Amino acid sequence: MPYASQILRQSNKLRSSSNLIRKDQTALLRWFSSDSRSSIDNGNHLLKSHNQGSIAGDRTGASMHSGRRFTTLLGVSNRCSVSTLGAPNMLDAPGAGLAFNRLTSCSQMQPMRCFSANSDLPPHQEIGMPSLSPTMTEGNIARWLKKEGDKVSPGEVLCEVETDKATVELECMEEGYIAKILQGDGSNSIKVGEVIAITVEEEEDIAKFKDYTPSASDTAPKAEPKEPSSPTPPKESVQKSVSSPEPSLSKPSATPASEGRIFASPVARKLAEVNNVPLSSIKGTGPDGRIVKVDVEEYLASHSKGAPAAASKVDNAIAGGIDYVDIPHSQIRKVTASRLLLSKQTIPHYYLTVDTCVDKLVELRGQLNSLVEASGGKKISINDLVIKAAALALRKVPPVNSSWTNDYIRQYTNVNINVAVQTDNGLYVPVVRDADKKGLGKISEEVKHLAQRARENSLKPEDYEGGTFTVSNLGGPFGVKQFCAIVNPPQAAILAVGSAEKRVVPGSGPDQFNFASFMSVTLSCDHRVIDGAIGAEWLKAFKGYIENPQTMLL
Repeated sequence: MPYASQILRQSNKLRSSSNLIRKDQTALLRWFSSDSRSSIDNGNHLLKSHNQGSIAGDRTGASMHSGRRFTTLLGVSNRCSVSTLGAPNMLDAPGAGLAFNRLTSCSQMQPMRCFSANSDLPPHQEIGMPSLSPTMTEGNIARWLKKEGDKVSPGEVLCEVETDKATVELECMEEGYIAKILQGDGSNSIKVGEVIAITVEEEEDIAKFKDYTPSASDTAPKAEPKEPSSPTPPKESVQKSVSSPEPSLSKPSATPASEGRIFASPVARKLAEVNNVPLSSIKGTGPDGRIVKVDVEEYLASHSKGAPAAASKVDNAIAGGIDYVDIPHSQIRKVTASRLLLSKQTIPHYYLTVDTCVDKLVELRGQLNSLVEASGGKKISINDLVIKAAALALRKVPPVNSSWTNDYIRQYTNVNINVAVQTDNGLYVPVVRDADKKGLGKISEEVKHLAQRARENSLKPEDYEGGTFTVSNLGGPFGVKQFCAIVNPPQAAILAVGSAEKRVVPGSGPDQFNFASFMSVTLSCDHRVIDGAIGAEWLKAFKGYIENPQTMLL
């Protein structure tokens, strides 16, 4: 009944405005775009889905498919336009919903996932560099597992992306064909959102993208529009945007260079970086003033006079006995460097060091390993026992298991221990979750598995995210006696573990001496979160578990 009454009221409005359709189609469009539209045909799911997809200008794949199905069901021609509306009393007719959809221009129901400046291109989807970790701003393409022309299905791996933490597999989300790969194997410093490939639905459309080049707006990171809000456009422009079969594109009012931004293709940017050429001195000839590879090459050719001088300097340096090899930064090394720099500059570090006697710990490890070997398991290391002791100490002194924010200190209930692992690509810190609740055998198994995956550069985000405390051991593998580690933000503490060494200690008598093994550990703390007394209390608890390891079993 409410829907019927609304339809009746709106019909009366139309009957009283006989010139509405003929003279003011823009007002009619705004009236039909209001919330009352959904009340007119609330039960028609296909109509509601299409209206939300095509009228609102949604360019996603979902609205494209719904638009295609709806066009097929209704048999709407691409020649439809606003003028196909019927009489003022059209809401009384059974086909009122169909008439409204013709209002939006049937050409907008084409199955297009995205829009291109080139109207000759068929429907296609642009795959951008995804953000695969919270701190990721750019990534590298390690290798493509699919090539141009291959058919892909949802769930298939397209390529391997090297993020700031690890190498992650990028999976396909929709079925189609790879028409163009814009960033090939080994492409570096690709900004998040930058287009790396094009897919199409139909195989015969692949050849049309052979010479495809993305526009500057596609390759550059999306920025907030700076154009001021304009007044309501005239009636003629609204009618044209409604009935036009081609999607309208907003074009920049000025070249990128005039706005202080320089657009360049990845190849051109890399070529300029290698030759130490500022992009601001190069004039772009690509779309919208975009700098392409040819522009950089022409610039280098025109300024080749300075090249011999630069080459002579390098030759003189080598002739003088200086030889070197430039090793490019891996993504993980760049991110590690920036995070450690941020940590040392913004976190007030202080350090607490204690020596722990590990004789009982070594004895317990030998007993446990004899049992493990009998059952066919893997041996337990000293580092596994250290991780367990650190986890139990965090549960005993929870203020250390915290992180700093500008508004509060966040204290974690889960004890997730990051374990520093050195690899050829850099330093990784995979996480052992709920280490306080796991047995030594489980901890040992997880640490070995994660360390192997780190060396293979195949860690996933869930393998290294969510840690609350870090353990770095340079004693056992490298024999380092004692060191101070840098806090791994946003955590508040990190434990640096040194090597165990034999020392002479006083015996029970005045002339008696014994030998004992001692291991030095240093706790680096964020003084904003952990006061000195709290840090000392944690070290006391940790030392108690190390020197009396049987208590870890309680």
